Amino acid sequence: MNFSIKPTLENEQILLTPLEAADYDALYAVASDPAIWAQHPQHDRWKEEVFREFFDAAIRSHSAFKIIDKVSGEIAGSTRYYDYDARENSIYIGYTFYATKYWGTGFNKAVKKLMLDYIFQYVTAVGFHVGMNNVRSQIAISRLGAVKVGEMEMDLAFGANRRNFVYSLAKNDYSL
Repeated sequence: MNFSIKPTLENEQILLTPLEAADYDALYAVASDPAIWAQHPQHDRWKEEVFREFFDAAIRSHSAFKIIDKVSGEIAGSTRYYDYDARENSIYIGYTFYATKYWGTGFNKAVKKLMLDYIFQYVTAVGFHVGMNNVRSQIAISRLGAVKVGEMEMDLAFGANRRNFVYSLAKNDYSL
């Protein structure tokens, strides 16, 4: 891998910085809203013990970001790169969530643009895993130009498995 999977990325509105253990309380304050997880395969991630496992995995990944709204200074959510495949020259973006006040505002598209603009300097394809019942995220990913290419079972915390759709976005098809 000849690139960093945890750069600092920003535009006028958004700052993505590497997630740190000290960010737990502020990020959990966002994630504790059950509405965020209602369509998610792990719909109880708002519970502290479930979120703690998610957060610890994010820290261990060394590729997770906190998303900061530069206008308000608030943590808006989190996202990460994962599953880099040198042979396929691809990487995934996911584990993304936002406070509900950012839904429908274009914030997600702006975050993904920062991430995609950066990572497409190094890879030729980006994938996304989206829960089968997570219609909101399926629509958002489709608006980026990603296309559904398959389905797979994914292991979630506490031994849960959930079926996810797999989406792919090729560098040549990217035009945000």
